[in-house]
Amino acid sequence: MTHRSLLDRLAGLDTNTVSDALDFLNLSGATVGIRPLWACPKIVGYASTIQLGPKSDTAPTVHLISPVIARVNSDDRVLVIAGGIDGISCWGDILANAAKTRGLRGSVIDGFSRDIEGSEAIEYPVYGRGVTMVSARNRLIQLNSGQAVRIAGVLVHENDYVIADRCGTAFVPAARIEEVLDLGERIARRQDGMVAAVRSGRSVEEVMHDKEFEAIRQEQSK
Repeated sequence: MTHRSLLDRLAGLDTNTVSDALDFLNLSGATVGIRPLWACPKIVGYASTIQLGPKSDTAPTVHLISPVIARVNSDDRVLVIAGGIDGISCWGDILANAAKTRGLRGSVIDGFSRDIEGSEAIEYPVYGRGVTMVSARNRLIQLNSGQAVRIAGVLVHENDYVIADRCGTAFVPAARIEEVLDLGERIARRQDGMVAAVRSGRSVEEVMHDKEFEAIRQEQSK
């Protein structure tokens, strides 16, 4: 199966379903607090990881994140940025325009963004902890890229799968993506059936009983 078809399958799910699949498989991946910073569309893609940290001097340096954006050469990447500091921006409209030009699908930041109207104006998705006006200059630097990072407590590797929508952001380890997708698609079908059952008049107590969810696990073991 091609990588592109795996992304298409992931795009057919939502973060709630992916979170449930990760739960069933005892995998960490669902985050708390990383939300859309404007009315962003859902994004899926491969993680391009970036680690930020505090700047300890005032010497001029290349602006954080810009080297990674400059190296992007495909249209299936999502920037995954760790190490943000509360109240300090690590994203803005100039970076958003550069990322849009390079074909990036969006940015997921364990931190804050400024100039959010600039990202919204060009329809560049930004997910993060919040919005601020305070610049990163002389406060944050890029420490490395392409290495494992922690986003809201979740360990994310380069090329892991990313999905983000209005309910939040989740990551799927690349080595487990087919397993998560198979289970997620079964969960989605069963939940669609449960909604249909409630609408047809079946008791919600019966429809949402734990045994109905346990049936998904039994299907998984077959």
